[in-house]
Amino acid sequence: MPTLNEALRHFLLPRLEARLLLAHVSGLSHAAMVSAGADPLPEAQWQAYAALAARRLAGEPVAYLLGRREFYGRDFAVSPAVLIPRPETEHLVEAALDKVGRTRQARVVDLGTGSGIIACTLALEAPQWQLAAVDLSPAALVVAQANAANLGAAVQFYHGSWLAPLPPALRFDAIVSNPPYIEQHDHHLDEGDVRFEPRMALTDEHDGLACLRAIAAGAPERLLPGGWLLVEHGYDQGAACRALFVAAGLQQVATLPDLAGNDRVTLGQQP
Repeated sequence: MPTLNEALRHFLLPRLEARLLLAHVSGLSHAAMVSAGADPLPEAQWQAYAALAARRLAGEPVAYLLGRREFYGRDFAVSPAVLIPRPETEHLVEAALDKVGRTRQARVVDLGTGSGIIACTLALEAPQWQLAAVDLSPAALVVAQANAANLGAAVQFYHGSWLAPLPPALRFDAIVSNPPYIEQHDHHLDEGDVRFEPRMALTDEHDGLACLRAIAAGAPERLLPGGWLLVEHGYDQGAACRALFVAAGLQQVATLPDLAGNDRVTLGQQP
């Protein structure tokens, strides 16, 4: 059997990816792997590592191979049923916390929750809030519910499309969403990790704005006076989202950039 160091060099993987996969199958920390680098790898661990390396070389995302991804300082379980969390979405979380105020009581809903990263993070960062989360995919809801349970996040989950499954009388201080916003023919859908992610969570199979239109149109009747609608969107969709928000009668409409300076989050307030 190869040593740990030999295993790290055996496959044509980036060093960090190889180390993550090997740590996953061996249960060793980075420091422990360094100190035990000359030790032989047990056969069962070598076989498991080789299988993961082969899948990674075929393009499968590391997050799916590990079954987890960090978001806002916490580990979330992920599977091919949900999108892989991305750091850009942290801007949506931060904007919601800023606009609503994390220390006040508030009712907030996350539409298209996926793995639950937004709803769970908001529930943990703002314990005074009451969080609801909606998703059309039963498989995604299983992942989200498991994350909420594992992290101790109090979130009420609903199965259905956007606002439809929520009790009709419920009104919210904020509606947040990271909906499918990639145009159906966008070449990115056939590249990199995105190839392995659930297509229904990536594209509306239209112009990339269909879900954003539906959310913007339905939000006003579900927002409390002064409540906020906040959505994540593509780098080139800021102007279109602002127009949708204005058409819906929202005020103080603005688009916030991500760290790269690209349009990323559009928000507006119910009069």
